[in-house]
Amino acid sequence: MTVRIRSRRTVEDDQEKGKLNREYLASFSRIWFYVQANRGWLVLWGIGLILSSLMGLVLPVVVQTLVDDVLIDGAELRLMRLGLGLIGVFALQALFSFMHQIIIAYVGESTIAAIRVAVYSRLQKMSLRFFADNRTGALISRITNDVTLLQESIINTMSTILRQIIILIGAAIMLFVLNWQLTLIILTGIPIITFIIITLGRRIRDAQSKVQDNLAEAANVLEETVSGVRVVKSFAREPYEISRFSDRIQDTLQAAMRTAWLRSILSPIIGFLAFMSITLTLWFGANEVLQERLTVGELVSYLVYTMMIAAPIGSLANSFAQFQSALGAAERIFGLIDTPAEISNKPGAQPLPPVVGNVRFDQVDFDYSDEVVILKDVSFEAEAGSIIALVGPSGAGKSTMVNLIPRFYDIANGAVLIDGHDVRDVTVESLRQQIGIVPQETLLFSDTVQSNIRYGRLDATEDEVIAAAKAANAHEFITNDLPHSYDTLVGERGIKLSGGQRQRVAIARAILKDPRILILDEATSSLDSESEHLVQEALENLMGGRTSFVIAHRLSTIQNADWILVLDEGRIVEQGTHQELLSNSAGLYKKLHEMQFMGQ
Repeated sequence: MTVRIRSRRTVEDDQEKGKLNREYLASFSRIWFYVQANRGWLVLWGIGLILSSLMGLVLPVVVQTLVDDVLIDGAELRLMRLGLGLIGVFALQALFSFMHQIIIAYVGESTIAAIRVAVYSRLQKMSLRFFADNRTGALISRITNDVTLLQESIINTMSTILRQIIILIGAAIMLFVLNWQLTLIILTGIPIITFIIITLGRRIRDAQSKVQDNLAEAANVLEETVSGVRVVKSFAREPYEISRFSDRIQDTLQAAMRTAWLRSILSPIIGFLAFMSITLTLWFGANEVLQERLTVGELVSYLVYTMMIAAPIGSLANSFAQFQSALGAAERIFGLIDTPAEISNKPGAQPLPPVVGNVRFDQVDFDYSDEVVILKDVSFEAEAGSIIALVGPSGAGKSTMVNLIPRFYDIANGAVLIDGHDVRDVTVESLRQQIGIVPQETLLFSDTVQSNIRYGRLDATEDEVIAAAKAANAHEFITNDLPHSYDTLVGERGIKLSGGQRQRVAIARAILKDPRILILDEATSSLDSESEHLVQEALENLMGGRTSFVIAHRLSTIQNADWILVLDEGRIVEQGTHQELLSNSAGLYKKLHEMQFMGQ
C-alpha cells in the first residue's frame, strides 16, 4: 500500500517538473521572439563574446611557457616576446569585450522597449470588465517591476551566463589536453553541481515570483492612496495607510529574504565544490610532477584552467538564480499579454458608415456575472436627433445601459443596433468614433488645456479648438483666468481646474469630436448653481441635432427631454414624456418627482 502511494507522488512530482520545464521553454521562447528581431546584431555580439572569452584562455598557456622556458631555462628574450604578445592579446580582448557589451545593451534595451509597448498595447485593448477585475497597482507593477527585472536579466545575466559557459567549455578542453585522467576525476562533480543549481534555481524562481506579487500589492496600495489622497486626509487616516503600506512592504521583505536565503545557500555550496576540485588538482597534480609525468609549468597552467572553471561554476549558480527570477517575471508579463480581449472585432467586421443616429435596443439582457443580472429584456428605440433621458434609483442599470451603446461590454442576449447595424458586427474603432461621452467624473490628462480639447480630434486646427471651447462656454475662463491661456497645464486629472471648468473642457472635447450620438452621464450633478448654468448651456449647444442619452438624478434637468425611460432593477418600468409620466399617479417617475420637489 505504501509503495502505491509513493508511486503516485512520484508521478505527480514528475508531472510538476515537466510542467515547469515546459514553462521555462515557453517563457524563453517568448523572450527570444522579441530578441530575434535584432538577429544581425546578435551575430556580431556572438562573435565578440566568443573571441573575447577565448582570448582569456591564452593566459595559462603563457604562464606554462613562462615557468618552463623562461624561469627554468632563463630565456630573457622570450620573456620580452611573451610580454608584448600578451599585451596585444589583452588589447584585442578589450576591444571585442567592448563590442559585445555595447551590442547586448542595445539588443536588451530594444527588446524591453518592444515588450513594454506590447504590454501597454494589450492593456489598451482590454474591456472595462478587465479593469474592474484587476487592480491598477498590480497592472502598473507588471510594466515597471516585472519588466525591469526582465531587462536586467536580458542585458546582464544572459550575456554573463553565455560567457561563463564558453570559458568553462574552453578551459575544460585545455584541461583534457594537459591531463585527461585528472580532468575526468574533476568533472565527476559537474552532475552534482548541475542538480543543485536546477533544484535550488526552481525554488528561487518561485520565491522571486512572490516578491514581485507582493511588490504589486504594495504598488496597488500606493496608487490607491495617492489617487484618493483627499479621502485619506479628510478621514485623518494617514497612520492607517502607512500601516497598510508597511504590511505590504514587510510581506515583500519576507519574500525577498527567502530568495536571498536560497541564493546564499546556492553560491557557497557551488563555491565549496569548486574549491574542492582545486584542492584535488593540487594533490593529484603535485603527485604527477613528482612522478615526472607533468612539468611544473603544466601544473601551474592546469591550476589556472581549473580556477577558470571554478569561477564560472560559482558565478553560474548566482546568474542562473537571477535568470530563474527573470523567467518568473516573464511568465507574469506574457500571461498579461496573452489575456484575450473580451471586446474585439469579430471576423469580417466592417467599419460603421456615417450614421444618422437611430438607436434601438431589442430585448437586451446583460449581466456582469451569472449571479447578478443587471438588465433584463430591455427594448426601446431612440429616433435620430432626439433626447432620451434615463432616470431611476441608484443601481437600476442606467449607466450600464448607455455603456452598451459604444460596446464597452457585450450583451448576453438581444441586440443593440445603430441605424440598423448591430454594434457587434462593426469594428469597435468606427463605432466609438461616432459616439461622444461626457461623464460625471471628468478626467483630464496632465497636459495643456489645448491638448485636452484636441483629444477629441487630434488633427484639429487651433481655430477649431477655440471654436469648440467657445461653444462649451470655456473660452472666457481659459483666456481670462488661466495664466497661459490654452497652453496652461491642467495638472494630474485636471486638478488645477474647478469642477465646472473641467466639465466645460470635456464638453469642448466632445464638441470637437462632433459625434452623432452623445452620452451624458450625470454631467452636472456635482456642480454649483453658477457652474451648472454655464455647463447646461454648453450641453444644449452640444446636444443640438444629435441623438443624446442623458442620465440625471435631478429631474429638473430632463423635463424637456423628448422621451424618458424609467428603470428599476434592470427593467424599463415606464417610458414617455415628462407630462405623460407625471399623469400616472402610481408610477415610479411620479414618486421620484414628488420626493425631489416635496419642499417646493
